Amino acid sequence: MQIFGVDIGGSGIKGAPVDLDKGDLAQERHKVLTPQPATPDGVADGVKQVVDHFGWKGPVGVTFPGVVTDGATIRTAANVDDSWIDTDARVLLGERLGGLPVTVVNDADAAGVAEMSFGAGRGRRGTVIMLTFGTGIGSAVFVDGVLVPNTELGHLELDGHDAEKRASSKAREDHDMTWEDWAVHRVRRYLAHVEMLFSPELFIIGGGVSRKSQKFLPHIEGIKAEIVPAQLQNNAGIVGAAMRAAGH
Repeated sequence: MQIFGVDIGGSGIKGAPVDLDKGDLAQERHKVLTPQPATPDGVADGVKQVVDHFGWKGPVGVTFPGVVTDGATIRTAANVDDSWIDTDARVLLGERLGGLPVTVVNDADAAGVAEMSFGAGRGRRGTVIMLTFGTGIGSAVFVDGVLVPNTELGHLELDGHDAEKRASSKAREDHDMTWEDWAVHRVRRYLAHVEMLFSPELFIIGGGVSRKSQKFLPHIEGIKAEIVPAQLQNNAGIVGAAMRAAGH
């Protein structure tokens, strides 16, 4: 069975048909740049470009980088334009896609659902926290495999700042930090803070940096929880969006 998944990020909008039996992309993903400013209309146009690239005519799952309530309404928009707040994304995107059925889910929640079903969290019990490091930091918390939605742990305070302003992948690039410095002085401190609050058995590190985990994970010491990279890497959001659209 195939369902289309789209992952909206602060820098890019990417998507592809997903094989839900394998938990992997059925075709190579297509990506467009996120418009700046990332307004609802501009982002909706980007989603349409991605979906139209494949000529897709079925259900579409879409991730959003912020809190999504009742499967449609956007409540926060830290890394896209503030005009998203209170927008009914399901209606907006459904209309832009010509009436295709659309499901909207928080981006990190989608990535986490995919990793728990097909990736690094498969079969794991207890408390598992997926953290996606990109333009911001997304989070997905699972207790015995059940998602606690919209946790937004990237906005915890760290050293007097929003944590994602200190420890995201974008923060590493903005401050021209080496992978080691970023891992030791930013990511480790952030993980220690999250661990103090939740005591997870496992951290899954996702987002674009998961492809380069060997550059930073070995430098993170002193965390009691196991720390592993996302197996689906930066495709986890696309897969999870499709899963949600299929009712999983």
